[in-house]
Amino acid sequence: MASIRQLLKDIEASPDGPEVAAIFDFDGTVISGYSATLFIREQLRRGDLNARELIELVQAMTSFGLGSMGFSAMMTVTAQFLRGIDEDSYHEFGETLYRDQIARRVYPESRALIDAHRAKGHTVAIISSATCYQVQPAARDLGIEHVMCTALEVEDGKFTGGVVRPTCFGQGKVDAAEQLAGEQGVDLDQSFFYSDSQDDLLLLERVRFPRVLNPSTQLLGTARDRQWPVARFTSRGRPSVFQYLRSAAATVSLVPTFLAGLPVYALTRSKRQSLNFSLSLFADTASALIGLDLNVRGQEHLWSQRPAVFIFNHQSKADVVIMASLLRRDMAGVGKKEIRDMPVIGKVLELGGVVMIDRANSASAIEAMTPLVEAMREEGKSVALAPEGTRSVSPRLGAFKKGAFHLAMQAGVPIVPIVIRNAGDVAPKGEFVFRPATVDVEVLAPIDTSDWQAATLDQHVREVRNLFLRSLGQPLDEALAAAAATRPLPGGKTGTRTRARTKAKARVTVKAKAKTEPKARPKARSKTRPKANTGTGAGKAGPRARRS
Repeated sequence: MASIRQLLKDIEASPDGPEVAAIFDFDGTVISGYSATLFIREQLRRGDLNARELIELVQAMTSFGLGSMGFSAMMTVTAQFLRGIDEDSYHEFGETLYRDQIARRVYPESRALIDAHRAKGHTVAIISSATCYQVQPAARDLGIEHVMCTALEVEDGKFTGGVVRPTCFGQGKVDAAEQLAGEQGVDLDQSFFYSDSQDDLLLLERVRFPRVLNPSTQLLGTARDRQWPVARFTSRGRPSVFQYLRSAAATVSLVPTFLAGLPVYALTRSKRQSLNFSLSLFADTASALIGLDLNVRGQEHLWSQRPAVFIFNHQSKADVVIMASLLRRDMAGVGKKEIRDMPVIGKVLELGGVVMIDRANSASAIEAMTPLVEAMREEGKSVALAPEGTRSVSPRLGAFKKGAFHLAMQAGVPIVPIVIRNAGDVAPKGEFVFRPATVDVEVLAPIDTSDWQAATLDQHVREVRNLFLRSLGQPLDEALAAAAATRPLPGGKTGTRTRARTKAKARVTVKAKAKTEPKARPKARSKTRPKANTGTGAGKAGPRARRS
């Protein structure tokens, strides 16, 4: 078995430039499991798939699995259930499902491979037999521009119930790769393809660097015979009972570690010393149970100026453990008001100095944080806050709210940005289980807020957010891009004109399997794929409400 480190070394050793393509299958390769299953499950929950249709769908999928029905025939059966449904509703459906369910299934290892190829300037693409409604939201989040999928017919903005031929399966994937090569100047003889399925054997044979990820039994045998690199990722998928137990223990460890501080209080009569002991003990205990290691740069900035408002990008419930491990003592925090309703844990957090706020009521939230200002001014405590307000579904940085910045101004303390790169590897949003991982953290220099004014606060917020974006390697806020090149930035840093500029949003180019596809949406029944078209790789996934 190849390790992710070896796969990354192979990428590093490859030539630079867009002539090299990095092509990824989607289901089982970029994400754990199958997006079509999630689409069908959600349709059943919403009542968008009736019993008769479900039976037909299962029969078609079973026949395909047994080899008695081809992929195109299966898609023809499943596409009929979409007849008359608005294509736009399918786009919305796919975006919602990605945010709520699929995003947390993205393999961190696959994300690392994609990022490594992008760093080399390679042409990165997804070629999948699924549909772009399943794939495109993930591609956009991963910064992948080229998406080639199975396509459905659309007429006047509605699905006709037909399928665009040829579908993106078997030889169809090779055709899609050849189309990509012709349009983008790619040399497939110098390119990579990553897949988990024997169905992709033709494309694996076509490229120079076949890479087998999380393979089926049949593909594993083929890969061994041909000495292709094989890797299995365990960071996603069904967790073991042991992982559940460890995660539950890490979650509830807050209570016994708080109780362990009571003898300290009894002996010293110092609530502060007791809480400091409990916070540090919780950090070490939970980290050990999770299997969490931190790789920290700029650690000196954690202690150079206190009290301070420490702000961090929020990706995971593991951020609580990460921040406790970093900050250790003399801390107060902020949490959503719903935490108060958690049995025992909510009360422990309140006793530990966590202020519960209503995120939906900004005026109430600002008023609730008044005790934090007093704690910083009078007790010398610091505060940890996530300016995004809630966890993101991916490493992409969200918009910043102003609460942390108001707090620093009122207390007259600096802001210390803490950039957490990959906490989602431990526990992505929506997951209960913690998984072992090493999380990279960069602590930036403290930012003086003494000369800030309310009238210019928006500008200060954007400048600080750009520091996060720069550290994460994400596109800067374009409103500040030009100014950042010449004006000193907070923390004593200076912008540079040599930094690469990227657009705020990656454009996802969705390509049809048919090479004769017109660019404009056809008015009449189309045998070619319209913009960002497609359906579920194994079944319908669009809401019924808009059927006409």
